[in-house]
Amino acid sequence: MPEPDEKPMDLGLYARTDGEPALTVTEIVAGALSLIWVAAVVAYVLTGPQDSGSLGLVLTLLIVFLPLALIWAAVTTLRSVRSLRTEAARLQATVDAMRNAYLANQQTQASMKPSVERKIDEIAVSTKSTETTIATFASRRDPLLTVPSADRKAAMAAPRPDPMAEQPGLALGTPAEDLRPPLSVADFIRALQFPENPDDKDGFRALRLALEDRTVAKLIRAAQDVLTLLSQEGIYMDDLRPDRARPELWRRFAAGERGRGVAGLGGIRDRAALALTGSRMREDAVFRDAGHHFLRTFDKTFAEFEKNASDADLADLAETRTARAFMLFGRVTGTFD
Repeated sequence: MPEPDEKPMDLGLYARTDGEPALTVTEIVAGALSLIWVAAVVAYVLTGPQDSGSLGLVLTLLIVFLPLALIWAAVTTLRSVRSLRTEAARLQATVDAMRNAYLANQQTQASMKPSVERKIDEIAVSTKSTETTIATFASRRDPLLTVPSADRKAAMAAPRPDPMAEQPGLALGTPAEDLRPPLSVADFIRALQFPENPDDKDGFRALRLALEDRTVAKLIRAAQDVLTLLSQEGIYMDDLRPDRARPELWRRFAAGERGRGVAGLGGIRDRAALALTGSRMREDAVFRDAGHHFLRTFDKTFAEFEKNASDADLADLAETRTARAFMLFGRVTGTFD
């Protein structure tokens, strides 16, 4: 009986692993020749003269063992050569398999590269076209909106004049921005959604009006920057489906509340988008600066917008691409933690 702590014998250590039989034809023939030679020598010794002396004994031993040593040296050499050939064939098969795998990988990458480059080119062309169109519309004026309408509720609260200002205004005429009608809530929300396509006239009109407002223009440009950077990672706001937040949460956020009390605003649950955005925030300084600038601008602008917005307006704002980008960056930066 083996001891309890004694390991069983591993027979694989002593078995042949090259798939060859234990004895080959060459070895069998060598063994037969060795037996015949030994038998012949024994017969010679028994029947030959016995008074050969010490020199005869030495010659007899050489005659017996030298041929045997030569036979088995040849057998060992043949077996080593056969093992080397088998190992070379195995290595050649391994190299061929690695070469085939490498060629297949290269072909796969070559087939994917044109589609990836084409997608990047499309994104670049689309971004450039959008920027050009925005600049074009920003330089135009809409004659239909030069006169303010009673049903156009302003999106931003009008700044109050400071009665304690020491320097009086110069009588150089009314500034152009004072003559421009205030941006309406509907146009503000529509501008934050950005145009849907090149034929979206209402979207471009709202965007052009928003760019004429200095405060809103900062948010529009900051949102455009982060949306462009996110598109480079394949993240598009239309693909995200955030959870709806109650209007009172938005109002509490506008009042300055942060943390878990307004965690419902971070309704983005897309793990891939959150992981990609978080990784880019950690590794890319430009992306990180653009994200933090966007969050600060959104925070400041939204605090002014909330004063004139109804609950329905806040719900509509939450569906825009800019608001979804805010939810995404807010989750990544820990605004709602």
